[in-house]
Parts: sequence; structure tokens; C-alpha cells
Amino acid sequence: MKKDKIGLIRELILLAIPAILELILSTLLQYVDTAMVGHLGEEATAAVSTTTTIGWLIGGFIHAIGIALLAMMSKAVGAKDEDRLRRLASQAVILVVCVGITVGVIALSLARFIPRWMGAAPAIRENAYKYFFIISMPMIFRAATLIFGSCIRATLDTKKPMLVNIIANIVNMVLDWLLIYVFSMGVIGAAYATAISYIISGILMFCVFEGKKELRVSLKDIHMDGRLLKEISKVALPAVATQATSSLGYVVFAGLVSSMGVTIFAAHSIAVNAETIFYIAGYGLSSATSALIGVAYGEKNLNKLKAVMKVSVIMTVVIMLLNGTLLYLLSYPLMNIFTSSERVAVLGSNMLKIVAFTEPFFGLMISIQGIFYGLGKTAKVFVVEAFSMWGIRIVFTFLCVKLWHTGLREVWYCMIADNICKALLLAFSMIMFRRSKRLEKEFDVTV
Repeated sequence: MKKDKIGLIRELILLAIPAILELILSTLLQYVDTAMVGHLGEEATAAVSTTTTIGWLIGGFIHAIGIALLAMMSKAVGAKDEDRLRRLASQAVILVVCVGITVGVIALSLARFIPRWMGAAPAIRENAYKYFFIISMPMIFRAATLIFGSCIRATLDTKKPMLVNIIANIVNMVLDWLLIYVFSMGVIGAAYATAISYIISGILMFCVFEGKKELRVSLKDIHMDGRLLKEISKVALPAVATQATSSLGYVVFAGLVSSMGVTIFAAHSIAVNAETIFYIAGYGLSSATSALIGVAYGEKNLNKLKAVMKVSVIMTVVIMLLNGTLLYLLSYPLMNIFTSSERVAVLGSNMLKIVAFTEPFFGLMISIQGIFYGLGKTAKVFVVEAFSMWGIRIVFTFLCVKLWHTGLREVWYCMIADNICKALLLAFSMIMFRRSKRLEKEFDVTV
């Protein structure tokens, strides 16, 4: 049994490393924009940051489709059901086109109004609108990156999506430098650089998807399968609801912080982006866990399933504990990378020191989310997300900002309370599910 666990740890690490590197590179895309634009001044930072949470909402919605496909396709991989895998791949192509076009049209139609809805200062609304409009144009390519990337990971291949992101990020960094500084295009230059990198990553991810023998589908095989789409929707809809609930919560949360002033909002936005790099390892492990959980389920290997749950949670919490320590120590130097404003750097670093102590709880939360996503049990995550985000973070942030008129520190306490609550509720749900007889019964059901 000990050898099995060592082998499982090795497999998790081998799967997680490319996923972690991919997320780091993806985060670098945000970092490069934030750092380069940040040195143009507080207003430029605020213009880019104003629509960040809307971007998360869009990305979260598309990612939810990928979650459903990963859960179903990894189970098919475990069960060695090649026919079902190819049929799911054909539905993935249809979903990329339909979701990409639909979401893109909606985003472009609302781009003019979003900065005002987000409470952006009049001086930055025009640049915020232009930035969001430009990065929303290649939405179908963004959908291809997220959805096809999930399909590829379902086959336990995390290396090729990583390589795609390496190329896209190199392009983005070079174009950022050229368009922002050499051609003096400022915020608009950053937007074009991001949009072009989305196009390249989408095209390359599709090439990888089509290049995999087990996923390759011909044009004649691409047609809507009502039964499969219904199955996908059962897993995807709660995941979509979770992402929408979470992202809309972030939108409202950011809107409340935005109303506290440009300096406070700039410090908040940069600190949030700076923190991102420290929980990437957790998300990488969570992504690997989802794939392994799905495969174990498809194999009908209950012992392996339970072992993945246990090992994943322990590894993630330990890693996030180490990352929290680093975040505390590097908080001020990190803020200085992204802004030339001393006020913004000091305020943001103080927030990072506070949140550093709660990183293990964040790790616990995302590891268990990965477990439930791999099982296809997305409704559990939705219930916890809805209760905690809106019942704790939003309610108490509203009270802090609008009624009690507190500072940014108290607002971040609300955010921390939300994350701890999610971690504890999800942990309780996982323990109850792991011990229930229902789990054994499910393994008697044909997937």
C-alpha cells in the first residue's frame, strides 16, 4: 500500500508540474500587462483592472464547460471507451464554436457599459472600455484554449497545453514591450498584445487537440448529440452556476472596492494579481487531481480514488503553507514590481501579509474542488460557493464600505473569512462523501 501511495504521489507530481508551469505562464500574461501598464501610472492600472473581474466571469463560464468535459472524458479514458471519448470530442468542437461566438457577441455588446457599472472613475472609462473590447474580439480562440485544453488534460497529457502557453506568453511579452513602449500605444497596446496571444494559443491548442489520436474527429463526425449534450449539461450547469456566482461576486466585490478611490483600488487590484502566483501550485495539483479522479472512477478502482483524495489534499495544503510563508516575506518587493507608486506598494504589501496566513485554507479549498470536479459532482461546489461568497464576503464587504466606512484591511478580512468558510464546508462535504455507502454504490453503476 505504501508503494502504491508513493507511486500515486509521483504520478500526481508528474501530471501537476506541467499544469503548474502552464498556470505560471498564464499568470505571467496578467503580470506583464499589470507591471508594464502599472509603470504608466495609477489611472492606467485602474483602467486595465476595472474589467479584470468581468474577464474572470467570462473565463470561468468557458472553463466550466471544460470541467464537465474533463470529468466525462477522463472517466471514458479510465474505462477505455474509445467510442465515447471520440463522441465527446466532437461535442467539444461544437461547444467551442457556439460558446465562443455567443460569449464574444455579448461581451462586445456590453463593453461600453461595463466600466460605468464597475464604478470606474470618469477619467479612466474610455481606456477601460477599449481595453475590454479589444481583448474580447478573439473570444472563440479563448474558448478553444480553455475547452480543448481540458479535453487534452483528460487524457493525462498536461505537457502539450503547457507548451502552447509558453509560446503564447512569449508572444504576449514581446508585443507588450513593442506596443506599449516602442509604439507608445499604452493601455491599447497591452490590449492588442493580449488579444493576439489569445488567437495564437487558441489555434495551437486546436492543433494539439486534433493531433491526439484518441481525440481526432473528422468533419462528418461533428454533429450535435442530444444525449451527450444533456449529460454534459448536468455536470456543466452547476459548474457554470458556480463560476457565475463566484465571478459575479468578484465583480460586486471589486465594484465596492473601486468606490473607495483610485489609489485603494489600484493597491487592491495589484495585490490580488500578485497573490495569484502563490496559489498556482495548488491549482496545478487540483487540475491533475481532477484528471486522476476521473480515470480512477472510470477504472472502478475505489482504493485508488480514495488514495488520490487523501494524497492530493495533504500535498496541496503543505505546498500552500510554504507559499504563504514566501508571500509574507516577499510582499513589499513584489508590489514594487508592479507599481511605481509608494502609497500603492505599501498598502498592497500590508494586505498580502494578512492573506499570507490563510494560504493553507485556500489550498484545502481548491484541492477539494478538484476532487469534486473530477467526480462530476459540481453541485456540491456550487452550494458552498453561493453561500460563502454572497452570505459572507459580499454582505460584510458592503457593510464595511457603505455603512461602516472602514479601510481596505477590513475588506480583505471579509475576503479571508469567505475563503476559510469555503475550505471548511468543502472539507466536511468530502469527509461525509468519502465515508458514505453511496460512494461504493456508485461504483456499481456503469459510467
